[in-house]
Amino acid sequence: MTGQTGFFVDERCFWHSGGNYAFLAPVGGLIQPAAAGGLPENPETKRRLKNLVEVTGLVKELRVSSAAPATEEDLRRIHPADFLTTFRNTALAGGGETGLRAPYGPDGYEIASLSAGLVTGAMTSVLNGTCRNAYALSRPPGHHCLPDWQNGFCLLANIAIAIEACRAAGLAERFAVLDWDVHHGNGTEAIFYEDPNVLTVSIHQERNYPLDTGDFADRGRGAGQGANLNIPLPPGTGHKGYMASMERIALPAIRSFKPDVLIIACGLDAAAFDPLSRMLASADTFRQMTRQVMDLASDICEDRLVMAHEGGYSEMYVPFCGHAVLAEMAESAIDAPDPFASTLEARQPSDRFNEFVETLIDEMAEVLA
Repeated sequence: MTGQTGFFVDERCFWHSGGNYAFLAPVGGLIQPAAAGGLPENPETKRRLKNLVEVTGLVKELRVSSAAPATEEDLRRIHPADFLTTFRNTALAGGGETGLRAPYGPDGYEIASLSAGLVTGAMTSVLNGTCRNAYALSRPPGHHCLPDWQNGFCLLANIAIAIEACRAAGLAERFAVLDWDVHHGNGTEAIFYEDPNVLTVSIHQERNYPLDTGDFADRGRGAGQGANLNIPLPPGTGHKGYMASMERIALPAIRSFKPDVLIIACGLDAAAFDPLSRMLASADTFRQMTRQVMDLASDICEDRLVMAHEGGYSEMYVPFCGHAVLAEMAESAIDAPDPFASTLEARQPSDRFNEFVETLIDEMAEVLA
């Protein structure tokens, strides 16, 4: 199986830096600068994932490469010219913030273009048959970015840019995006809300971020009616709730849609130790969800599966979740044992709470039936 799973990564993406924040609040007034500095979205979660993949030897079973940055033409398929000009000029002037909680430094434009390029490279490699499946360790992330508004650490809409580049190249016509980041994939949703050929599915913690998007009732508009699906889950949802939401709602919807390729917005922030969520997923949750989407991709789109890294803010735990995903994609026997597996198993929700969550999931599934 060596070489069949692509791993798209570039050190320059770890060099993206934001503004003067202490956690989620801009420094100033009564907000004292943080000792560690900066936003929760920092390079260490991704860099430590890459390091763990190297230390365990899993990297030897992956096809590792960088990719060219997304071109201006690629970016303009999603983002208006004036938005890109403002972004580029602000970065060249030293950096700043032209959206909400999405600061960047003087290399922000170039690094964001590279991040989008990694996702495009991963998707292209799968669609042209170079790789069976592929993982893009993209940073900065992209699923909150609107065409004209940077948001929630996201500077460019990475997955949307990759989809339109591959569509323009004639590599695929129908795309399904499953976003299991703990936050609602509002940017991807908004971009494709009227597009009948892109199914967007988001499993997220209800009313986490953004506060005003992600409702189950939001199903698309116009020609895209029915091609958007939100699965909001209550805080405290654990492994069983995630498995139920996949099995009863997300996977059947994707199977029915019959995409040419399945793309996962692979946020790892539903994990129990994440500072920006209140969910109880574990590394094994992500491993099992990966197996589910691999099996589905095998059935419906000739194994074509692409993972684009989004959120995940526990420097200690993200690497174990990401390693589980990559090892499953590569069908590797190499393991990075979860040091908190027994603790998280003991702390999973009670049967009563799981029944409550599964009732909510069944109610959503009934509406869709």
